[in-house]
Amino acid sequence: MISKKLQDAINEQINRELYSEYLYSTMSAWFAGQTLNGFSMWMEVQAREEHAHAMGFYKYLLDRGGEVELKAIAKPPKKFKDAMDAFKQTLEHEHFITKSINDLKDLAIKEKDHAFDSFLNWYVDEQVEEENNDETILGKLNIIKGRPEGLLFLDAELGARVFTPPIISGIQLF
Repeated sequence: MISKKLQDAINEQINRELYSEYLYSTMSAWFAGQTLNGFSMWMEVQAREEHAHAMGFYKYLLDRGGEVELKAIAKPPKKFKDAMDAFKQTLEHEHFITKSINDLKDLAIKEKDHAFDSFLNWYVDEQVEEENNDETILGKLNIIKGRPEGLLFLDAELGARVFTPPIISGIQLF
């Protein structure tokens, strides 16, 4: 059985991950409206990943005898200045999620819940990848500096991304 304190914290994380899905879905729609379909696809895949991350916590909580409490999801912004602005917001959001995962890790250690501490290792590693992806795209956008040909080339590159269902702590989610 999981502690009430951890249960509440996991439910908060589920909400954060579902907000991430909303945020990236909104960004996907915004990019599609800009006719940057590759950027749109990249964000669509990102949204699906975030849903999987939420479901990892969801299933973990149920497996530990906890109660899932789905909360209202805040409305994300829907307008962005340009691709650079959208990815700056994406990186900022991923920094927030990284801090949140690290706080969960600290709580698991404080509560002496070794199973949850172990479960979180996948998420810690995933956040390194998430931030690196965003930083790489921001670096490329910085090199492009608004040149349309560069933006179209990056759009084509990002459009090649496909969703691969994650295996979180040995559990295939989809």
